[in-house]
Amino acid sequence: MALLLGLLAPFQMFNTHVLRLGRGIAVVCMALMVIIILTQVFFRYVLNDALNWPDEAARFLMLWMTGLIAPTAFRRGGFVSIDMVLRMLPRTAGALVSLALLCTSLLVLIVATRLGMNHVNSGCLFNSATLRIPFTLHLAFPLPFTDLSATICTKDDYAFSFEWGWTRLKLAHMYASIYVGIILLALVNIELILRAVITVSGGGDRLPVLSTEIPAGAE
Repeated sequence: MALLLGLLAPFQMFNTHVLRLGRGIAVVCMALMVIIILTQVFFRYVLNDALNWPDEAARFLMLWMTGLIAPTAFRRGGFVSIDMVLRMLPRTAGALVSLALLCTSLLVLIVATRLGMNHVNSGCLFNSATLRIPFTLHLAFPLPFTDLSATICTKDDYAFSFEWGWTRLKLAHMYASIYVGIILLALVNIELILRAVITVSGGGDRLPVLSTEIPAGAE
């Protein structure tokens, strides 16, 4: 049991802090999205002179908001679920079924992680139609404990640099939002699996309580 709790601790600490930061950024994205949409409404219907960039900017912010807030919803049991069967089963049996579902979810997320980077890199071939940024980001680094690499628009094995100068936004920076979300979902999933294993092993009373925790269902 001590080993399982020791394995759980780093995942829980990492997810707690990173997801808190993600929630803060998601709130900012939501606020900016509302402001941009209202600005477009004003220009379109009051001034009769619609801007060309708000639609794409709002879509960019919505994708990043989704990618950063979805892991928190997953961790807290906020996804839509059908849990009638789990509630009908004895506690141990229900925990085992929930564990099996979490393991299945992890397999799906691993496949999505492997496919997701290819989708992100495909966005390097296309530029935003209306959005410009004052720099070009070169990013590449290997993901720990995997054979995967987080790479955006560069062929280098290791890279993190900016080239200053206005340029059209690469769609890869938009696609990366969902990829980041998938990675965070996978880390949350591992934490939930460890919590489920500890619960099945009889150590549920020793688990730290997640904020506004909702019992896991059939996600």
